Amino acid sequence: MDERTEQGRRFLMGYRDDDTTEFVSDQEKKLPQPPLCKAPMGGERTVLPRDFSALPEGGGLYDLLTRRRSARIYTEGELSLLQLSFLLWATQGVRAMRGRAYATLRTVPSGGARHAFETYLVVRYVEGLRPGAYHYLPLEHALEFLHPVERLEDVVSDTLCGQSWAAKASVIFYWSVVPYRAEWRYGPYAYAPLLVDAGHVGENLYLACASQGLGTCGLRAFRHELCCELFGLDGEEEFIVYAAPVGTVRPEDTAQEAAFYQFVEDENL
Repeated sequence: MDERTEQGRRFLMGYRDDDTTEFVSDQEKKLPQPPLCKAPMGGERTVLPRDFSALPEGGGLYDLLTRRRSARIYTEGELSLLQLSFLLWATQGVRAMRGRAYATLRTVPSGGARHAFETYLVVRYVEGLRPGAYHYLPLEHALEFLHPVERLEDVVSDTLCGQSWAAKASVIFYWSVVPYRAEWRYGPYAYAPLLVDAGHVGENLYLACASQGLGTCGLRAFRHELCCELFGLDGEEEFIVYAAPVGTVRPEDTAQEAAFYQFVEDENL
């Protein structure tokens, strides 16, 4: 087994009997915890609607699970602001506060309720929003506009390693991680749980999209430096870890979707 493979496997393991490193967390040291959410970055804000009763229910859980799938063909239709609001709430919405400001309780679980992610968007076609880069403010359930994005489709494709199909989505979600939110409590053991937490966020997006007849596809192929530049992140204390385009879809594109895996038949796999 090569060294990188061994390091990767150990990274995913839990506490091991042969790990004798002494560790005292910053929480145990009574050091101040980091902010629960990133402060607004100064952009113009759009308050998002919270009443989702007007949205179609999309069926029960069993129905949503059977319809959950990755979609890479989008019709470039417009999302309503209410639909986008629902997707943001479903993936990172704050339901309550634990203590005065110890932790947020959200629509997704998180180890120790650390919720180390921030949500950024590149908007193309959303009702009432101009195209460009946005940052979600979960405590306010609002969006702040960061800046317009020139050559928007090219920028999205470049940040996602040339996956140009993703640039046809109506909105592209990018999630960053602020590592110290989790490190404050778990120190060097924070990182593998963060991957689990990212899975919770991604699955909620899939199910929320299924309920609205929308398509999405979770992505881990992206360019670190380009993503940091796009959203003004420092690349060390905050950086992108996950992305997902979301767009309008139609049933007749099923065959075109299947073409992404034509190689399976061609190679008789």
